[in-house]
Amino acid sequence: MSAPRRRRRLPDEVRSAAVRAVLCLSFTLVGVVVATLASYAGSWLMTPALMAMGLGVFGTMWCLLEILISRQVAAQRMRGPNSAHPMAGSRAAPEPLAPRPFPRPGSAPPQSYRPPQSPQYPQAQSQSQAPTTWPGGGRRTVR
Repeated sequence: MSAPRRRRRLPDEVRSAAVRAVLCLSFTLVGVVVATLASYAGSWLMTPALMAMGLGVFGTMWCLLEILISRQVAAQRMRGPNSAHPMAGSRAAPEPLAPRPFPRPGSAPPQSYRPPQSPQYPQAQSQSQAPTTWPGGGRRTVR
């Protein structure tokens, strides 16, 4: 059985946005309870409680949006500029590769080594030579 992974700590601005969202949600829930109890009792507190609940819903949505935006900003800050991959900055940089030793003079190259080959293309011909053979095997006429 593998050991559980530790979660990374949230950046400060994301944590503070999450705390604001929880506080706003809790005040909204308190407003819902007060509005419900005031409606059962027929009290005048129902109208202010409903207004507080509406503002609380708006504030909670605003805080949730703030969490999403601050998470994106923190992720971009962690990635750094000119990063091609979205998760490029999420892991520690790998160690540089060890340099390959130079081949010894007089030794044969390894079996897996093949020298680069240039493609064989037909040379441009003059107008008098019409048919020519192309690398694909077919005959074409040069105009």
